[in-house]
Amino acid sequence: MFFGFNLYSGLLLPFFLQGVIVAAVLWARRRREDTAADGWLALLLLLFAMRLAQWMLGFAGWYDSHDARTTFMFYWPFSNWLAVGPALYFYFRSLTNQEFRLQRQHWWHFAPALAFGAWLLVVFGYDIGWWHGVQGRPLPAHFGTKGPLANWADYQPIGLLADTLGYLSVLAYAVHTLRAYRAYARYLNDNFSDTEQLRFRWLRNVLMAVVVGTGVTLVFGLINFFVVPLNYVQNWYDYLFTGLLIYYLSISGLLTGYRLAALRFQPAPAAEVSSVILPSRVEAAEAPSTVAPAADERPVAATVPNLPEVPVSSAAAAATVPLVVDVPVQVPAEPAPAEPDAELARWTARLLAHMQAARPYLEPELTLGELAAQLRTNTSWLSRVINSGCGQNFNDFVNEYRVREAERRLRDPQFRHYTLLAVALEAGFNSKSTFNRVFKKLRGQTPSEAARQL
Repeated sequence: MFFGFNLYSGLLLPFFLQGVIVAAVLWARRRREDTAADGWLALLLLLFAMRLAQWMLGFAGWYDSHDARTTFMFYWPFSNWLAVGPALYFYFRSLTNQEFRLQRQHWWHFAPALAFGAWLLVVFGYDIGWWHGVQGRPLPAHFGTKGPLANWADYQPIGLLADTLGYLSVLAYAVHTLRAYRAYARYLNDNFSDTEQLRFRWLRNVLMAVVVGTGVTLVFGLINFFVVPLNYVQNWYDYLFTGLLIYYLSISGLLTGYRLAALRFQPAPAAEVSSVILPSRVEAAEAPSTVAPAADERPVAATVPNLPEVPVSSAAAAATVPLVVDVPVQVPAEPAPAEPDAELARWTARLLAHMQAARPYLEPELTLGELAAQLRTNTSWLSRVINSGCGQNFNDFVNEYRVREAERRLRDPQFRHYTLLAVALEAGFNSKSTFNRVFKKLRGQTPSEAARQL
């Protein structure tokens, strides 16, 4: 029988087939839509599917068939832990940065995996190519199905060393990727007003699952090596966990949208400090702009009701506030040495007045770059204005306006017949779940609770 069906091989077979089929679908989508993340996920699924295949085919009788299938089991690179860590990390990089592509300097991450693959190729070439193929000599081990070099390698620490380094590699890359994920979460809050679909929370769960799964495999290996040898059935549960990981990874990856926004996340070295460019007064004065009517040329606190409470200095209160819409972006020049606090306050006032007049927060997918374009500045400076001048990150800053807009509509009898979903959409949210989460975060209660009190 080509494949022996039983409890152990039959339970692993669906996971294996799902991993291979979904990997093929993802690879086709990568070629069609030029999404590098799909290619990395396909590679990850194949790596896990190959690992699972060893125990699945073993329980299906391939080791005991004593023919070409048994020889295949001794030479196929089922264990690829050295490649899992880098593939996981580069999947994260390509998922969170649509412009990321593997460069020459990235290949060193795969050097250990390639070295181990080259060793297996040497073993196969000597045993099957030279010993059996060219010299025509029978394979001496395991009922004539295993060559001399492979048999010798089984009694050497090569495989154990490769697996141990692989486990440590996966753990190291997973921890590193988790740290990068936390930085990515901060990047989202600083650049996007709607982050629900961009957070990829399932990826964080996958990273944790990989860490736990690798730890479980390592524990199995330590028990087998130092405590008591485990039989094939006891080790089977480790491979069952791999199957569950394949299932979760494939379903989550297929449902992920890669073109929801122009993600350009770039992990920065820990020692790197981003510099902020302060726009000069001269350029701000010379830049053409659409100026608000004279009646609006008063302190912001007096002209704009219901603004979020932010600290604005006396310099801001005395400044006129030009409102700008749909004009080209101009990058501010290097800072003037004098009065940086006054400049920050003036731009804070300008931002608050623009938010009140143009109401850009009603656009559900408003980004920091789009708002910077409207104000004719760059994202670095606008981010500093929001963080320092308003005391919030971009996400909370914009969503504060949306929540206040929702509260206004809930109080207005004209909108009393609106559902909470309709209110959320009218206020700039793109889903009820996001509306509930943000409202709860900023107000400490759900929108329905707030509606009953208004």
